[in-house]
Amino acid sequence: MGYLSAFFSIGGSLGLFLYGMKVMSDGVQQAAGARMQKVLSFMTGNRLSAVLTGAGITAVIQSSSATTVMVVSFVNAGLLTLKQSIGVIMGANIGTTVTAWIVSLIGFSLQISALALPAVGIGFLLAVIKWKHRDVGTAVLGFGLLFMGLDFLTKSMPAISPEALDFIASFSNSGFVSILLGTGVGLVITLIIHSSSASTAIFLTMAHQGLVGYEMAAAMILGANIGTTIDAALAAIGAKPAAQQAALVHVLFNVIGTVWALVFFHPFLNLVDMVTPGLPAGAGITPHLAMLHTMFNTINTLFFFPFVNRFAALVSWIIKDRPEAGGRHYTLDYSASVLRDTPELNIFRAEKEIHDMAGIVSSMYGRISTVLATLKENPDKEKAVESLTEELRGREEFADEMREALTHFLMECSRQQVNHRSERRISRLLRIVADLENMTDDCYGVSLLLERSVRKNQIFKGKAMQALAPYTELVGEFLDFVQARLGKTLTMEEAEQAAVTEERINKARNKLRKYGRKRIEAGEDVKTELLFIDFVRRLEQLGDYCYSISAALAHLED
Repeated sequence: MGYLSAFFSIGGSLGLFLYGMKVMSDGVQQAAGARMQKVLSFMTGNRLSAVLTGAGITAVIQSSSATTVMVVSFVNAGLLTLKQSIGVIMGANIGTTVTAWIVSLIGFSLQISALALPAVGIGFLLAVIKWKHRDVGTAVLGFGLLFMGLDFLTKSMPAISPEALDFIASFSNSGFVSILLGTGVGLVITLIIHSSSASTAIFLTMAHQGLVGYEMAAAMILGANIGTTIDAALAAIGAKPAAQQAALVHVLFNVIGTVWALVFFHPFLNLVDMVTPGLPAGAGITPHLAMLHTMFNTINTLFFFPFVNRFAALVSWIIKDRPEAGGRHYTLDYSASVLRDTPELNIFRAEKEIHDMAGIVSSMYGRISTVLATLKENPDKEKAVESLTEELRGREEFADEMREALTHFLMECSRQQVNHRSERRISRLLRIVADLENMTDDCYGVSLLLERSVRKNQIFKGKAMQALAPYTELVGEFLDFVQARLGKTLTMEEAEQAAVTEERINKARNKLRKYGRKRIEAGEDVKTELLFIDFVRRLEQLGDYCYSISAALAHLED
């Protein structure tokens, strides 16, 4: 009965610890909001920025597993290259050591309950009252719950008699065998609970309570570094080769690092003891273990850092790139766990996909402009417009699929713990997606008008084409303006520029309508001129959608 009680006590304590970590992570992400997305965009720079980004994000969300799974997902989506992902993964391993230092410096040095309970109370009040920094309250609440869990975990450990840990304790002084066993225990425990931060907290608590020795606890921490790679490996199953390569980077990075640390185990521990004040015994054991965790990941990063290109070449050789299937259907692969752990950062991915959708609109309009400009001289006009219509029909159907998938993805993001600003951002992104899809409908509609004009021999005359050319060019410029600024908030000058362009398009539309009516009055073919006016109206609608998107971008950060 004592063992069962201890089991449930430790399980409940660990659950509270993990829940507190999740609440704190959500609160920090919500408080950071758009800044987190800007930090994520920073990782697309050089290797050093990628390492710093990985370390910073992991320190915030308190989970290297969540960071690496997110990286694998972003590589799969084309947001990150393999080389960029290597730096982020390295940094994630450094960032995850923050938890060990929090536990070591605060968890065992202060009266935890005296710190945790006020944090829970204050955090709860800040989270429920109506003010603009409620997310800070959520983070404080999570911080308090985390340390309450650690407090319960610390109190639960003494209830375990040394005999209950005979399977570990009997090997504690067995030389390298005990080190290997500790590594295996650390690996298995981390595989089970899917969190190296939580397993490290357990190992620190066990060492602090004297249940395992310094060397055994150090080996457990090394094993946890291998166990934490399971989430990235699972996320890569069925993904593109680039994502699988990124997951393999994480596995090799941690496995190779653990191997060298085990080979030079005692010299490595001596180095840790040299740079850490005090002796690795009693209350001083946890700072030594936290330092070991930090030095291990830092040295590992410094070792691999100069060889990023060769490391990328190695994993590319192990997992070969394969040609993309030429499918015409759009899919947006994502993991529910990635959305749950990093909802704020996944808005960044949605914006990338939206930018690609705008690229489809621009390419459709570009094809229309090209065919329109060369139609008069084309000897096989019917074939040209039929080819255009067929091509644009495929792209319009693809855009329909994009709208459906992106709408579902953004709605899933909004259901997670995001701040109010991100909720409004998601709402505006949904509006932009709808506008872009409507633009593809109009582009396809224009191609149908051109096809009808050729089939019924109602082709626009030379003067009509000359009058239409500046108008089509102006709409194209507005499209380029919008596409270049997607994902950014328009400045006041840019918003004013968008309004001026919209007004110019409206004036040009009115002028061309009058031109068409005058040609009808002058005896030109009525059907041809009505088709001309309908063509002008369709292009003007594209300008309306551009202005609608510009209005959404002007308030993207509100």
